[in-house]
Amino acid sequence: MQKLTVPALRARKGQGPKLAMLTAYDATMARLLDEGGADILLVGDSLGMVVQGLPTTLPVTVEEICYHGRAVARGARRAHLVGDMPFMSFQLSSEAALASAGKMMKEGSFEAVKLEGGVAVAEHIARIVAAGIPVMGHVGLTPQSVHAMGGFRVQGKTDDAASRVMMDAKAVAEAGAYAVVLEGLPATLAQRITDSVDIPTIGIGAGPGCDGQVLVCYDFLGMFRELAPKFVKRYAELGDAVVAATQRYVEEVRTGAFPAPEHCFTSARSKAEAASAAPAGASSGGYGPTEDG
Repeated sequence: MQKLTVPALRARKGQGPKLAMLTAYDATMARLLDEGGADILLVGDSLGMVVQGLPTTLPVTVEEICYHGRAVARGARRAHLVGDMPFMSFQLSSEAALASAGKMMKEGSFEAVKLEGGVAVAEHIARIVAAGIPVMGHVGLTPQSVHAMGGFRVQGKTDDAASRVMMDAKAVAEAGAYAVVLEGLPATLAQRITDSVDIPTIGIGAGPGCDGQVLVCYDFLGMFRELAPKFVKRYAELGDAVVAATQRYVEEVRTGAFPAPEHCFTSARSKAEAASAAPAGASSGGYGPTEDG
């Protein structure tokens, strides 16, 4: 199984197949998504909302991203691994951005970093790329700017706003990013951006014209039921399945149906007693793994 690299991903710009990107936060989920064929796994600062239960992504730290990155790296074999640069880990200066990116590569087992913003962070992107660290950009609806935007709102709906997003995407590409996420944009604008930059665009709520798509794993599996964004397609309803399975477990524990004999271990003594009490020729086999000695 060949590991996907930055050059291999860039080569799919306009050539296909389109890039399939998903978030992951632990080794088990990473292993399953990797086996399912995901091209890119993102340890997103979305973990603040879907894992930690926070109202925004803002409190997430570099250390937390690195912790989850190490876990995801243990489960991913083929997929390319990207880590989100959290709020205020790169905004202060290019030097701060480089230090944070370096820490994430060294301590988070990442193969690239992602940061939000366009023209305002182009210098930071260029500095990180110059140090040999691949960067994925992110323009349009940038969740770290949720308060400035007045909430999680679609961006680029007016001509002026669309021009600003286009400038941001071009600035990211010119600064050396190898791909850019387009979030919360009209599909026509995302298509124009995709046609205007020479790096892959990865859409989330940006229509089908991008070079790839990304979804939060808990969203597409139906596990994060608090929100239901229009752009999310649920490919399973695992949240309902988990609740139903838990209800069955609770009921069987309370009634004594679980654990049943097939879930119990036996000792050598109990086996001997069962054998002596059994009719001649009867089997004295036990349950579970052989653990007696």
